[in-house]
Formats: sequence, C-alpha cells, structure tokens
Amino acid sequence: MFSVLLPTNGLLVAALSLLLTRLSCSSLSLPDIPHIAAYFGTKTRYEEVNPHLLRDVFSVNASVLKPPPTERCSPVHLTAVIRHGSRYPTVKNIRRIQKLSELVRREASGGSADWLQDIQSHWQMWYTEDMDGQLVMKGRDDLRQLARRLSVLFPSLLSEENVQRGRISFLTSSKHRCVSSVEAFQEGLQQHWGRHEVEYSHEVDDELMRFFERCRGYVEGVENNRTALLEVEKFKHGDEMDRVRRRVAERLGLPHQRLTPDLVEAAFFLCSYELSIKSLHSPWCFLFDENDAKVLEYKSDLKQYWKRAHGHAISSLSSCPLFHHVFRTLDKAGRPRRSTEASPEPASVLVGHAETLLPLLSLLGLYKDQTPPTANNYHSQHGRSFRTGRIVPYAANLLFVLYDCQRGPRLQLLINESPARFPGLEQEDAPLYRDVRATYRHLLDGCDFHRACEGRTGGRGPNTEL
Repeated sequence: MFSVLLPTNGLLVAALSLLLTRLSCSSLSLPDIPHIAAYFGTKTRYEEVNPHLLRDVFSVNASVLKPPPTERCSPVHLTAVIRHGSRYPTVKNIRRIQKLSELVRREASGGSADWLQDIQSHWQMWYTEDMDGQLVMKGRDDLRQLARRLSVLFPSLLSEENVQRGRISFLTSSKHRCVSSVEAFQEGLQQHWGRHEVEYSHEVDDELMRFFERCRGYVEGVENNRTALLEVEKFKHGDEMDRVRRRVAERLGLPHQRLTPDLVEAAFFLCSYELSIKSLHSPWCFLFDENDAKVLEYKSDLKQYWKRAHGHAISSLSSCPLFHHVFRTLDKAGRPRRSTEASPEPASVLVGHAETLLPLLSLLGLYKDQTPPTANNYHSQHGRSFRTGRIVPYAANLLFVLYDCQRGPRLQLLINESPARFPGLEQEDAPLYRDVRATYRHLLDGCDFHRACEGRTGGRGPNTEL
C-alpha cells in the first residue's frame, strides 16, 4: 500500500474517511466472476491465480523472498521470464466463435432462460479477424501492474537509476502481443517512479523466446506429427467430452450432432475472453457447470502436456537455448569480479509465450506428476499439479532471484510471485547456487539444442529422459 502524510488533522480525518469509503465500496463492488473462471487453462486471468489482486492490484507480499534467516543476504540479480498479458482470440478461434454465434442465433431453442435470451437478443459478435491475438488494454495493465509490484519487491534491482543507465536488458518475442507487453512493463516501471514519458528499449530475440519454431525435431516430431497428440484426440472424442457436448446442446435446444467438440470449446473460450478482455460475466458462461469446466480444462491441459511439456522429451529439450541463457546470466551475476570489471546487469526481463514458459518449466523438472495425464485416466487426475491455468495464465512469470549471502550465492525460484522449490532441492527455498548448478549439471553440460533438434526427428515417445 502507498501512504501519504497529510499536514492537518482535518485533512487526515477526511482522507481516512475517503479511504474507508473506498475500501468498503471495493469489497462490495468486486466484479461478478463466473464460477468456472479458474478452469480456463492458458486462457485464465492472472487474478485467478492471485485473487488478492482483485482487491489491490499493487499488493506485494515481501515474505515470498526466502533467503536463509540465519545468513545476511541481499538480492543481486533478477531474471524474469514472463508471458504476455491478456489478448484477443487468434483468427482460428474467432472463426469458430463466428460459426457458433450464427448457429445459436439461427437454431437454438432452449426455452426462456435469461442467459440464452441475452445471447440471442443482445450479444453481438464483436470479434474481428484483424484482432488476431493482439494484446488488449487489460493485457497492458497486466504487465504494468506486474512491473510495479516487482519494483516494490526488488527496489535495488529494478531501480530508476538502473533503467536510466541501460543496465537492465529487455528481450521479447517478435509477436505483436509480446512487444506490446515488454513496452507495457517498461511503462509500469516509469509509472512507479512518477514519470510519464517512456523511452522504450528492448531487443527482439526469437531464437530465445520462440525456440520451438527453430527446432526441427520438435516441429516434425510433435507439432506436425498427428500421432504425437493422440491422447488429446482420443479424449476430445471420448465419453467425457461427449457428455459435455450433449449437456450443452440440450441447454441450447440444439440437436447434439449440430454441436461439434470445437464449437463447445469455442463457447467455453468465449466465456474466458469476455472475462479477461472486458471483466464481464458473459451469458455464454451459463452454458457450463463446474463439472463441464473441469472436463474442458483437462482437454486443454492434455494438449499442453503432450505438445509443450513432459509428454515428449523434444518439447522440453527445445528450450535449451533459453535454459543456457538464464544460467549464463546467473553465472555472470554471481561470480566474484575485480574492481576494474564492469558490474553485471542487475535484472533481465524476457517476454514470450505460454509455449516459451512450459518447455522451460518442464526442462527444470517442475509440475511433473508421477502418472502422466492420458485420455483414459481423467478421474484419477483431479489432484494433478500440471494445471496450466495455475502455471501459465496470462502474464505468468518465472523469476530467478540470485542472492549474495555469507556462504556464497543462493538462488530462489518464484512462479507467479509465489515461492517454488527446485526438484531435488526441496529442503530449501533458496539453495546455494552451486547446488542448483550441480542438480542441473547434466543439462548445463549436455543440453545441446542442435543435436536434439537436428540430429533426429523423434520425440514421439513419452518423455523418459528428463
């Protein structure tokens, strides 16, 4: 919270009265949030992961930083790998939404339900193909607000002086939504310092942030290989999805054969887009109960698991360039240096996609459940850790915090501003950096992008290597 000292008791009383009124109003005026908002997978808002932000977007909990209390430690470097903010649908989904809205407007006859009347009488198809995945205003706010919170959490690293002197690097994917996001992050920093003019400074680097496009083994073995996502296809046309399809068709008053799985998913995504773009509780949300939403979330998670994460080794290995970049940056920040050497950069901000973060998180060994999700084990997967809505919502972030401590450099991991622990080092929040390097020695020495990506076109089998 930001506080202001006022010169007179009268002003102080007035200000406190205004503050109390604002707080009481805010508690009453929280937006009406769909009951299925936590199940939107990669289309989930950041606020569903951190609901306290619905009350105060600048709320910061400094206790998430956990160097050992027995040692004197200070943060010396931050590497932040961030997903872009909330965006418009891509062209593929806009076309599905168009097809769905025309079908419902022409043929739905689900009785007198208010939400259906709202769809048929008042809801207008407002998505256009030129929107194609671009960042929305809410998405700019996602990144501005994240920047301001991180500035409070790391004041010595994301400082005005460090930015003005060009000591912080900003890298981004070439996609418009990512460029807009890295600009918004820089706007947030300037807003934090009370500045209004922003000089953008960033570098486009698709080799780091869109590595998946450049890995032939991944493109041929997974992206363009129909058998790689066999579990997804089996679930899409299986009993659980068919029951959801029939229930939704019944609520709309449509013959179930008129409603394909893709159109059911389009309606589900419509609910998510209206919420993430406009903070609206869309009438489309009433088509689904919580059980429906869990099935559709699982279908989405299956796709991400088998396409971007642990399902195939090559998906994780494709992120080797980004993995090595992060550790080279940390090595440089943590090593002793002579007085004549330039000091290392205090922070590095890299903005990409869910497809950037998921392979890297998988390579690090995170969110790997003992039993992989498949088309046939939906009911035993309710407690899974691999839930993309929790891991990579809009504005998701993976933060590597390097501390200078008495016993040597230590490294802490934060995911979406919450502490996480490195696999194999679960006893400590901020283990010694040398122990982290030892844990990942096999990748630091052997994660060869060119050998993995050019040496074979495999990756069809389950990931047994990492």
